[in-house]
Amino acid sequence: MRDLFVAQRVLRLTGASGMPVDVALGGLPFEESAVARASDFEFAPGAALRVCSAEDLVVMKAFAARPHDWGDIDAVLARHAHILDWNYIYRHLSPLAELKEAPELVTQLRSLEQKWRK
Repeated sequence: MRDLFVAQRVLRLTGASGMPVDVALGGLPFEESAVARASDFEFAPGAALRVCSAEDLVVMKAFAARPHDWGDIDAVLARHAHILDWNYIYRHLSPLAELKEAPELVTQLRSLEQKWRK
């Protein structure tokens, strides 16, 4: 399990309600940018967390590319597709997809974008 954690740099936790929470440990320039762009969100009175932007979430989920990540992206796009900064998304996802040698990530995201921006 430790090797999986080190390779993915994600700490998987479970909240008091049983909801899974992934804490990503950044190291790439994109991740530093995502942290800088993050904002505080108050989930309940006195319970605020710093969360990434919708654009950064889409990039991270597309880069991870697990089946449930594409479902998460679909849910984000259902609500925000028309207001997302798509240039920002592709400017950051494209080099990450190249690094991963997975250009199909960009293609798959473009398909979802077209689905929700009709």
